[in-house]
Amino acid sequence: MSKTATLIATAVAAVLWVPASQAQTSRDYINVVGSSTVFPFSTTVAERFGKGSKFKTPKVESTGSGGGIKLFCEGVGVQYPDVTNSSRRIKKGEVETCAKNGVTEVVEVKIGYDGIVVANSKKNAPSKISLKDIYLALAKDVPDPKGGDKMVRNPYRTWKEVNPELADRKIEVLGPPPTSGTRDAFVELAMEGGCKKVPACAALEKTDKKAFEAAFKGIREDGAFIEAGENDNLIVQKLEANPNAYGVFGYSFLDQNADKIQGAVIDGVAPDYESISSARYPVARSLYFYVKKAHLDVIPGLREFVAEFTSEKASGPDGYLADKGLISLPPDLRAQVRDDARAMKPLVLE
Repeated sequence: MSKTATLIATAVAAVLWVPASQAQTSRDYINVVGSSTVFPFSTTVAERFGKGSKFKTPKVESTGSGGGIKLFCEGVGVQYPDVTNSSRRIKKGEVETCAKNGVTEVVEVKIGYDGIVVANSKKNAPSKISLKDIYLALAKDVPDPKGGDKMVRNPYRTWKEVNPELADRKIEVLGPPPTSGTRDAFVELAMEGGCKKVPACAALEKTDKKAFEAAFKGIREDGAFIEAGENDNLIVQKLEANPNAYGVFGYSFLDQNADKIQGAVIDGVAPDYESISSARYPVARSLYFYVKKAHLDVIPGLREFVAEFTSEKASGPDGYLADKGLISLPPDLRAQVRDDARAMKPLVLE
């Protein structure tokens, strides 16, 4: 290499290289990613935090639970998120990925409960369906309707074909993509729950667990289920435009749009505050956010943001997040979560 080229290379390296102490102060706001379901709650806290404190308003992005956790686990440093929201609990494999990338202390904060609703426009009659109906309508492969134990490509085109008591309408469901925690929870709670209600499908759990998982995890790709992205508000708009379609999203969006859409009664239970908080509603789940402990003394306001999110005025039963549809934790659990969050107690998965 010539002397000139060497000097240029050295100069470029000097510009690109930033001492760790300097890099740690290059971002003065909190960076939050993750779940579209937790997004409206996190955004509300961020806005209040920015207006009511000396810190800047946190930046909150809706990337989906899986996408957010992936970004969160990529490393430590201001180029990586400080917090990720999730509508499901972080998986053991994701924690291991975090650790491999130096994210060794992750703080888990459970903020409340949410239900996954199957909703339609109020222009149509309210629906009463079962987990079994949901599974048979949306699974990629189902037990052969003609009988036997064979799994076949889903032949059902209308809800009436699934269940003679349902409407004679085309199966058309708008739902979240695979990166969404809502999708994960819907598959676990609704699809798996429905699969277990079908004898031929349930039998696979004992004889062939891989086949059983494939039976409920596979979602139709023939147009009956339409991936509508991470924007749940867009699904609500599409339901208004198409009264025959259904949408899958969190209860909070149903609560905020109760003048336009209605949630289906599932297995005899309507989605409401009481049924979800008591776990009577069959498609209820917990909501979380995760904090990168290594960023606590680096990013201004991170501790205070966590304290705000877990405060009674935010996530309590009469807090401002209740107006957004958050269903609060029971008093004892809420107090424990608050204490653990403020102590920044790292997550330990068994």
